[in-house]
Formats: sequence, C-alpha cells, structure tokens
Amino acid sequence: MNKKVIITGATGMVGKGVLLECLDHESIGEVLVIGRNSIGMDHPKLKELTHEDFLDFSKVKDQLIGYDGCFFCMGISAAGLKEAEYKKITYDFTLSMAKTLFELNPDMTFSYVSGQGTDSTEKGRMMWARVKGKTENDLLMLGFRQAFMFRPGAIIPLRGIKSRTKSYQFMYDYFMWLVKLIKFLSPNSVVNTTQIGLAMINSMLNGYDKKILIPRDIIKLSKM
Repeated sequence: MNKKVIITGATGMVGKGVLLECLDHESIGEVLVIGRNSIGMDHPKLKELTHEDFLDFSKVKDQLIGYDGCFFCMGISAAGLKEAEYKKITYDFTLSMAKTLFELNPDMTFSYVSGQGTDSTEKGRMMWARVKGKTENDLLMLGFRQAFMFRPGAIIPLRGIKSRTKSYQFMYDYFMWLVKLIKFLSPNSVVNTTQIGLAMINSMLNGYDKKILIPRDIIKLSKM
C-alpha cells in the first residue's frame, strides 16, 4: 500500500516501538519522524524533521503534506510539573500539530498515546487526567477521517527499548517480574510496545469500531 506516516516521540519508549514496527511493515513506505533531536537511525524508509517549536509549524507545512497517518507518541510525566507547564506540552503542542495536519491532510488517521485513567469529563481531581481528557476530546472533535485515543496502561518494552523516564526504567529493571505476573493473571491488562505499534498501523489500514482504545482493544487490533 506504500502508506506514509508521521511519528512524534520516537526517542521515547512507545514512540520507538511504533517506529520499529512501521519500518518493518510492508504497508508503510515512508516514515517521517518529527522531534527536537535526531533519533540517530538510518533506514531507507526513514526521514527526519528536526523542529524546535511545537506551537508553530508554519515554516515546515510544506514538508507535512501527503501523509496517511500520524502516530503522536510524544508525552511527558506530570510528576513535579504545574498544570500550566504540563498542559503546554501535553495539550498545546499536540493540538497545534494536529490542527496543522488536519488542514493539510484531513483524510489522515490521527492516533494519540494517552493513558489509562484519563478523565473524559475534564472535571476530575487528577490534573494530568483532566489535561489528557481535554486533549482526547478536542482531537476527536477536529474532524479527521479517523482518530484513535490509545490508553495502554502498563507496557512491556520489547526489542531492546528502554524508557527515557528514569522512574519508569527503574520499575522495568527491578519489577518487570511483577508486570509479567499481572499479564499472566490478566492477559488483556498489559500490552507491549510491538502490540501498540501494530495496533496503530492496523487502525490506519483497517479502522476500528471504538475511538478510545484500552489494552484489550490494543491487543485485538494488533492482530487484525
């Protein structure tokens, strides 16, 4: 099919997993990675766009035309951040890029990595959950042909991928046995980076009957 996709957050754990699956997938012909730093990889399918200001894409709009999907994996932990700072990175950056892409490619599929516990009412007590909820809601209202909100919860990194968040990597280094035990006891409650990547690709290629995807949906979609 030779689909063209955009990925953000490719230096992070989820984004790297999505990137590797896209590079391997026979239906993906081109992958454009957008970020502030190079990912340091070479591949025939891979293009990179180094971009500093995620609030303004006007200078690079001509490089964003003609894409079939965007897998928005960029994100940050809310730990230690005030709401305004977290909202800028989580909501403002995401909507700025999404609006630009919708203007240029309204028929594309936009998939966003959110999180379990996201508050769709936008009124809960947890700051991060409210901000994620507003981000999801506004993305779904933009008008893309397809938009999917991924809420993966616990994630097992595969293919040698490491988390850039030190607290998360500490957990993976010392408590992965617990995550695997949870997956053994409840197979549909934990996903891995490969499943997320394949689910995003398949959501673009085949669609899905839900807009908000929890782990069991991600696992199901990864096999479609």
